[in-house]
Amino acid sequence: MRTDGDITQILSGIGLFTDLTRPQLEEIAHTFDEQYFNPGERILRKGFTGTGFYVIVEGEASIEVEGRAIARLGRGDFFGEISILLGEPPSTDVVAISPLTCLVLAGSDVQEFLEGHPKVMFRILQAEAAKLRSTVQ
Repeated sequence: MRTDGDITQILSGIGLFTDLTRPQLEEIAHTFDEQYFNPGERILRKGFTGTGFYVIVEGEASIEVEGRAIARLGRGDFFGEISILLGEPPSTDVVAISPLTCLVLAGSDVQEFLEGHPKVMFRILQAEAAKLRSTVQ
């Protein structure tokens, strides 16, 4: 298990948190839990309650619809945010492709976290806008 100092260092290297100062990163390091997943393990399942906001630290995951991979995620990518923000079950599955390590923020803590860190919220909004734009081009 990594220390808060280790997690602070990890967060500092992820684009989503690039606008935060070192003291802000140190402050939020303890709000994330670290979770590990084996290859083939399903992290989110379509139609079931979303459990959190996941940020990939190591490894890769696949976003799948009816067993078909539609996107691949790696270090610095995140998932689970849409279910939490909309209060709806996930609309896709997310499956570990390789050994996967994620930092996870509990769904019940996401709103408070984002309101307290608007720069992170803006980065998430930018990423969602980019995803949307890529689906209509």
